[in-house]
Amino acid sequence: MNVLFAGGGTGGHLYPAVAMAGELLKLVPGASVSFAGTKNGIEATEIPRMGYRLHLLPVRGLKRGGSFRAIISNVGVLADFAGALVSASSIIGREKPDVVVGTGGFASAPMLLAAQLMGRRTLIQEQNAFPGVTTKLLSLLAGEIHLSFSEAKGYIRRKKGVFVTGNPARSFQPVGSEEARMRFGLQEPLPTLLVFGGSRGARSINNAALQWLEEFSSGTNLIWQTGALDYDRISSQVKPSGRLWIGPYIRNMGDAYAVSDLVVCRAGASTIAELTNMGKPSVLVPYPYATGDHQRFNANALVRSGAAMLIDDSRLETPGAKQIVFDLLHDSGRLDAMSVSCHALAHPDAARLLAERIIQLANI
Repeated sequence: MNVLFAGGGTGGHLYPAVAMAGELLKLVPGASVSFAGTKNGIEATEIPRMGYRLHLLPVRGLKRGGSFRAIISNVGVLADFAGALVSASSIIGREKPDVVVGTGGFASAPMLLAAQLMGRRTLIQEQNAFPGVTTKLLSLLAGEIHLSFSEAKGYIRRKKGVFVTGNPARSFQPVGSEEARMRFGLQEPLPTLLVFGGSRGARSINNAALQWLEEFSSGTNLIWQTGALDYDRISSQVKPSGRLWIGPYIRNMGDAYAVSDLVVCRAGASTIAELTNMGKPSVLVPYPYATGDHQRFNANALVRSGAAMLIDDSRLETPGAKQIVFDLLHDSGRLDAMSVSCHALAHPDAARLLAERIIQLANI
């Protein structure tokens, strides 16, 4: 069996593919697995490090907006896409994959299209509640489309072969809340807030957390991942204590989820998948510049189910936002109800189910 995964640029597009590949190799140990991406995406370093083969494509993403500069840039992007399509066709002709799996991002489009034009079976895995351009355009010719949110169905122009399978996410070893609390140096089992904005951080979330520090002088714990870009600035103003852990990156998010009662974070698809799998109530702050405002669609899927609350990025530093966060943190009854609603949205077996569908497609 030969399977080629196409997608990347960001971890949100790459890691679901990695999770599927891992499950596929558990089910079919002798399978050949390779990836296609770009030299500037996260896949350029991560995929070789993991021991997989990587095919590089000369493709870039379209510039948003109607400015003259964007238009000129997009002319070059389209020219690059034509070259990438030729390269993708050559790779497919050489590799002869049984299935090409697209996980979104501009790296997946030429490989999926080339595979479809050459009669190869394709599967699309869409992470967001608002599907990307690649998914919407190429879903018509795909063998199967697998969605992470049922809300995304309304944007797919076909009904057959469309499944809500969930988004493959990292899995964590079970750990007790007491053990996890000790690992962060938190001295008392108080209501605990987990704050993060991704590996690079989120400036608005960090600025808001700075304003909330007085709340952690008594009665509350804080675990705060600042991100690498903001850590020096924040750490010069804040010092760890028995109620506060601060760092640029949390190595084991499973520990952080285990000890936290409430999470304040962005609404990327991978984060949403982890929150639902762990059943963690959250206050979601969608990144306002995400393509198609897709993080707002992701967040609203949880808000409608009672699993999360949403605060706009522009309102995060207001007194009202602070009140929302800390009222919720100290309302154990509501947190319990949100946790139940969050668990109901979980798809912990997404990677395995998708691997099984890939195998079925390959064997048709």
